[in-house]
Amino acid sequence: MTDATAPDSARLNASPPVLAGRVAIVTGGASGIGAAIVEAFAGQGAQVVILDLDLAAAEAQVGDGRAAAALACNVSEPDSIARAVAAVVDRFGRIDILVNSAGLARLRAAEEIDLTDWDITLTVNLRGAFLVSQQVGRQMISQGGGRIISLASQAATVALEGHVAYCASKSGLLGMTRVLALEWGHHGITVNTISPTVVLTALGREFWDNPEGEALKAQIPTGRFALPEEIAAAAVFLAGDGAGMINGADLVVDGGYTIR
Repeated sequence: MTDATAPDSARLNASPPVLAGRVAIVTGGASGIGAAIVEAFAGQGAQVVILDLDLAAAEAQVGDGRAAAALACNVSEPDSIARAVAAVVDRFGRIDILVNSAGLARLRAAEEIDLTDWDITLTVNLRGAFLVSQQVGRQMISQGGGRIISLASQAATVALEGHVAYCASKSGLLGMTRVLALEWGHHGITVNTISPTVVLTALGREFWDNPEGEALKAQIPTGRFALPEEIAAAAVFLAGDGAGMINGADLVVDGGYTIR
């Protein structure tokens, strides 16, 4: 699935490095949008640590120079998070940026979804993002500042059929972000979300390369889905100095899908 109007990904990272010397954590950074953010942050001079269940895939990015370190981490387990964050601080001395990208979707009609799928969706997407933010936030408070960016979704703003648990988790993420932004802003910490439309990761291309995908694209004013590099570029912006007064905001990257 290609789109003639999509930008050249190389141009999205053509500016001078804006994150030089900063230490960033990206959860779920071994694949998909998270991997694109890891690459973009590294390209902007950051030392990036991937926290992911798939340690082999994360370590492969260390091996090819896209990440500085990789640690196994389950964002649904507080002890796993505490160990990983402590290891990052022990090695690098600080954490300047956190990106909560780890997430999943269990799609069922509301009358059919079982409690297991509901619970795991809320546990990973919302509880996990909070637990990592809380642990990293404590470090950022002690060091006097930082940036927290969580991957939400257009599903946080509009209803999508079959997405009852996913919509609930992402809507909750927006509420959580606003409170953290309010409570931690005076510590020099900004907390924001990015809400993409469908993103053409490998999984996204596989799932949406069909007539249903074409019908969904037709509802987007720009007429296409987003590229992983575009979401990564938004994360670079929110992590950089130019976004210092953006706090508690949701940056919607959906081609206009939710403006109707």
